[in-house]
Amino acid sequence: MNKNDLVNQLAERASLSKGDAQKAVDGVFELITDSLKAGDEVRVTGFGVFVVSSRAGGKGRNPQTGEEITIKASKAARFRAGKPLKDALNA
Repeated sequence: MNKNDLVNQLAERASLSKGDAQKAVDGVFELITDSLKAGDEVRVTGFGVFVVSSRAGGKGRNPQTGEEITIKASKAARFRAGKPLKDALNA
């Protein structure tokens, strides 16, 4: 499922226009992004938790040239599925 599929199915299930469904999906993604950028976690009860994790920097090698490179530290978004979601997937 891609974003357009998500918008279309939301519009059908919630009896919304596709424009309103698009605004709702975009709004949810923006809110999650803004919260994660602020360093907060986003908990959706019954679904899961979005958190920010830090990756340490280090040394690596360019596989084509063998040259040593420096990998800078970064942050990444992570998702931990909640129990109801895990149960639904394994039912």
